[in-house]
Amino acid sequence: MLDPIVNFFTRVFQALGRGIGVLVGLLLWPFLWAGRWYTQRGWILRGAIGLVLLGIVVLYGYFFYVTQFWTNFDPDYPSAIVDTSEPVAAGEEVSGAASGQTAASQTCKPSAIVAVSAALIDFNVNQNAWISSMLASKMGLFGIDWRSTPFFDNKAAFQLGIHQVLRRTTTEMVDTLGRVRGTSQIDQNLQDARTAMAWSETAWYIGWRGPTRPSPSVFREGREKLLAFNASLQNCQATFDARADNLLLFLDRIAGDIGSTSDILGQRIEASDAGWFDLRADDRFWFAYGQLYAYHGIVAAARSDFASVVAERNLTTLWTRMEAQLRRALEVQPWIISNGNESSAFFPSHLGTMGFNLLQVRSNLVELRQILDR
Repeated sequence: MLDPIVNFFTRVFQALGRGIGVLVGLLLWPFLWAGRWYTQRGWILRGAIGLVLLGIVVLYGYFFYVTQFWTNFDPDYPSAIVDTSEPVAAGEEVSGAASGQTAASQTCKPSAIVAVSAALIDFNVNQNAWISSMLASKMGLFGIDWRSTPFFDNKAAFQLGIHQVLRRTTTEMVDTLGRVRGTSQIDQNLQDARTAMAWSETAWYIGWRGPTRPSPSVFREGREKLLAFNASLQNCQATFDARADNLLLFLDRIAGDIGSTSDILGQRIEASDAGWFDLRADDRFWFAYGQLYAYHGIVAAARSDFASVVAERNLTTLWTRMEAQLRRALEVQPWIISNGNESSAFFPSHLGTMGFNLLQVRSNLVELRQILDR
């Protein structure tokens, strides 16, 4: 009596097996054809093709390795860079004339913002490989952009988020912080650093217009220019204008940058609620995470550089709360990024969580700005 049922399911599974076999055959056919063609060639041609294939395997193998291992990732990195022992603003004298020394031996406080920026560049291109300009990154997965796949693009998005902060910071250093008002001469080291940070993130040795310089080498030069500026500042030969209105403007620009990223996250949340299967959600998340990672250090550095303003305006408590919120936001490190509906019980909305953290930090920045504007 059960024979018809058993026969039905047998035929179903046989049909599924044949379908899977045909699908696997179609997928493997190009490789089988290439293998037969390769074995029929002469040893010189086979050797040349073998070397090319070996180079591709090594190229992608190295790419896969550097995208999966994040060297010296540390959310608490600002504590090792920002010096809070000198309760004076950046550029102010910390020794020298006050103790009877000559002007040549005077020492001024270097900028913690510049020091953190230089450390972030070092983290991006020296301690780690810069992903976006690597040849394997530009080649993609069989011609498909890595951003359109769920693989090997998280670290690149994280690095680009940090780099966005560095571009913003070097621009503010040139336009306001590294000069007196808007009429003094622009510091050449800062100008060169800003130019370096504006270089294309995807530049390789050869571009559309011919030979060019790869992004990492240009960014390293920008780091050297920042360190040179700090050395001049420490020798009291450069300017850091640590005024309250400059701090207000700097915080306003940071708040605007964070607000722009939160809007990008919001647009992605509205565009898709595919949960774990949204292939672009991870790019957005890790770009925003990179921004928060960098701003965590920049905000701590700004507190040191504007120490006198922070003390005069009684900003310590609010500033401490903002830094704590930035640090808590960096604890959100999901293994797989989900862009689910915010009311879903099964698919979390990591983009929504990140957007909430961004807006919390932005609200603190706006509150600090309002106090400074009084």
